[in-house]
Amino acid sequence: MRKRIALLGIYHETNTFIEIPTTLDDFKNGYWLAGEAIRAEYAGAHHEISGVIDVIDASPDLELVPVLYASATPGGLIQREAYEAILAEMWAALDAVLPVDGCVVVPHGAGVAESYPDLDGHWLGLLREKLGPEIPITGTLDPHANVSRAMVAATDALVAYATNPHIDQRATGRKAAQILVDTLRGTVQPVQHLVQLPMAISIEQQYTSQDPCRSLLAHLTETGRQNRLLSASLLLGFPYADVAEMGSAFILVADQKQDADAQKLIQKTGQQLSDYILDRKEEFNGPKTGIQAVLPTLAALPKPVLMLDMGDNVGGGAPGNSTHLLESLEMKDIGPVFICLYDPSAVEEARQHAIGETFPLAMEAGKPHKTEVTLTRLLDGKFTESTPKHGGFVNYDMGETALVKTQKGNIVMLTTRRTPPYSLRQMTAFGLEPDAFAIIIAKGVNAPIAAYAPVCPAIVQVDTPGVTQADMTLFTYQNRRRPLFPFERDHQLH
Repeated sequence: MRKRIALLGIYHETNTFIEIPTTLDDFKNGYWLAGEAIRAEYAGAHHEISGVIDVIDASPDLELVPVLYASATPGGLIQREAYEAILAEMWAALDAVLPVDGCVVVPHGAGVAESYPDLDGHWLGLLREKLGPEIPITGTLDPHANVSRAMVAATDALVAYATNPHIDQRATGRKAAQILVDTLRGTVQPVQHLVQLPMAISIEQQYTSQDPCRSLLAHLTETGRQNRLLSASLLLGFPYADVAEMGSAFILVADQKQDADAQKLIQKTGQQLSDYILDRKEEFNGPKTGIQAVLPTLAALPKPVLMLDMGDNVGGGAPGNSTHLLESLEMKDIGPVFICLYDPSAVEEARQHAIGETFPLAMEAGKPHKTEVTLTRLLDGKFTESTPKHGGFVNYDMGETALVKTQKGNIVMLTTRRTPPYSLRQMTAFGLEPDAFAIIIAKGVNAPIAAYAPVCPAIVQVDTPGVTQADMTLFTYQNRRRPLFPFERDHQLH
C-alpha cells in the first residue's frame, strides 16, 4: 500500500509598514487552490510545488495528496479573520484526507497576521500538533523568510531557494520532497538547526549572482559539502516586517543516521558560518543611490536601461503606483520610457475614451496632478510565462489594463490588479518590444533581473521613496531584536 504525502501551504510576504491590510479576498483572488487544482496549476511548471510533484509522482510507493495552497500578492498585515478563515479551511481539508504518512509544506516564512506575528511558526506548530511527533514534515522557504525557532521546531527539514531572483524553486521543491522520501524509507534521519544572525542583509545586496552574496553562498555550499549536510540554506531575511525574528539566518540540516553527533556538528558549522558573515558584515550593507544621483549616469549606459524602483517594490508589498522615476525622467527629457502602474481609477478613466483620444489623466492612485496622455490600447491583462522566472508563476492576470502614451512619448501600462514585474511577457505579450525603449522601469529590487537582464545591458537600482525604500534604518521598529546590524554598529555582534 502506498504511503500518502500531504501537500499544503499558506504563502505571504507581509510588509507591516503598509497601512492597507491583506484580506481574505486578496488570497481568494491570488492563488487559492484546493485538492487536485494544486496539481493542475503547478505540474510541469517552475514553482517549488512543481518540484514536489516531480519527486512524489516518480516514487511508486508514494501518493501525493494535495490539500490546500493559499497565496496572495505581498502586501500589508493579514487581517486576523482572514488568517483564521484560511486555517479553518485548511484544517477541514486536511482532516478529510487523514491519516497521512508524511507532509510537505510550502510556507513563505515572512507571513504576519493581526495577533499572529509569527504566522508561519503558528500554523506549522498547529500542523505538528495535528499530525503528531512521528510524521515527518519537510518543506521549502523563500529566502526572504524571517525564520523563527517555532518554524524550525515544528518541522524536520526546511530548505530555502538558493537564488535571488528565485529561479531554482522547482529544484528546491525536489530537494525538500527527496529528504521526506528518504526519511520515510529510513535512509536518513534529519535534524535541523537555526542560526539567527544579529544582522539583516540590506535589500539591494541580496542579489545572489553578485558579491557579497555570491561568495557567501559558495562558502555555504562548500561548508555544507565538507560537513556532509543534507541541506544548508541562507535566509536573506525580509526587513519590511517588524517582528522579533526579522533578520538574516542559516538553516542547516544534518543526518543523524550518518553522524551520531549530528546536532553538535551543525551547531559547530553554524558558528563557523556566523563568524564568516559577521566578519564581513559591512559588505552586506550596500550603497543607497537616490534618483538625482542616478540621472546623470544614464546617458553613458547602453540601452535599454533597467531601472529598479526599490521604494515601490511590488514584490515587497508596495502599491506599485508611484511616478517618482517617470516624472524625474520626463523633466530631464530622458526617454522613451516604459513603466507599469497599478491604478484601477486611472484604468476606469481611460475606458471612458476612444483609442487615439488625448485627455488629462491623474495617475498614482488619483494624484491631483494630471498629465495629458493618449490612449493607445485596452487589454484584458492576461499572459503566460513558460520559462523559469522569479516566483515560478505560469499564469498572470493584471486585470483590465490600459496603455497610454504621455506627451513626452513614454508608455504607461495601467493595471487593475497589482502585479509584480517577474516576466518580460508583461511587455512582449502585448506587442511592446524592450529595445524600443531607452529606460524600462520595474517595480522591484532583484526579482525583475531574471526577466529583464537578457534584454537590458545596463541595470540600475534606485533608492526611491516608499514603503520598501532600501535603507531599513529609516523605518521605526517596535519588535526587532537588539543588537542588530546595521541598526546597531558599536555592539559586539558575535
